[in-house]
Amino acid sequence: GQRGEEEEHHSLETFTFYLSEPLSKERVEAFSDGVYAIVATLLILDICEDNVPDPREVKEKFQGSLLEALSEYGPNYLAYFGSFVTIGLLWFVHHSLFLYVTKATRLMGLLNILSLAFIGGLPLAYQLTSEFAEKSHNEIEAIQVSCVITFFASIFQFAIWTTALLNEEETLHAFARYGGKEHAFMFAKLALYPCVSLGAFFLTCLLSEFSTAIFHLMQIVIPFAFLALRIFVRISLTAIKSVMSLSRRKVVLLEEEEACLSPNETLS
Repeated sequence: GQRGEEEEHHSLETFTFYLSEPLSKERVEAFSDGVYAIVATLLILDICEDNVPDPREVKEKFQGSLLEALSEYGPNYLAYFGSFVTIGLLWFVHHSLFLYVTKATRLMGLLNILSLAFIGGLPLAYQLTSEFAEKSHNEIEAIQVSCVITFFASIFQFAIWTTALLNEEETLHAFARYGGKEHAFMFAKLALYPCVSLGAFFLTCLLSEFSTAIFHLMQIVIPFAFLALRIFVRISLTAIKSVMSLSRRKVVLLEEEEACLSPNETLS
């Protein structure tokens, strides 16, 4: 009977260890970097394939002006830059996230694969928004599809961070754990893209004049939002620390005044 209990206990330990078995952080990062590189390459190949004006067309239709000919492909170039900025910033967020991670788990690896699956759909989003840039109904639907792809690509990154926080003593550096100096900024950074993509999606439902040009300009402006966000978080943390230090000083001064008073004055 004792041997059976020991075997059962050993099997439960093995099962639990299997569920929380760590993955190689380096291989997760290498695989992710490969996917991001391939997606960026596909985007570059897409913009270079059919968006170069023909020399005869430039000479006959635009009187030899290359800049006027290129302006016809303006929506395609804007869509390219917006999509490339999105890929680059999602890679930057992914890099920042795993910079704070000391050990990856199987669940984090699964969430990372789901995020990469939607990252791979960003060239599709580029093709949709560049193809239907001048057709009103299809244009709105193309923007909505792009917002959905960006939302799920970023929300799974947010889920990786949440999973790491649940086992922060094993998975995160000490300075990035809950309450650490980088925790608030990392939380806000990971929440930025889901909020922006949801906001753009609801704008397409409310504003009929919302266009692909506005959508891609929003994508290009987001890097500046990253900088503004970091400054805002820094200022907020500094303000909170100063308020807390002032309140502590007041408490210390009151305690010192009470200590200096005589017993009769304290009772009065």
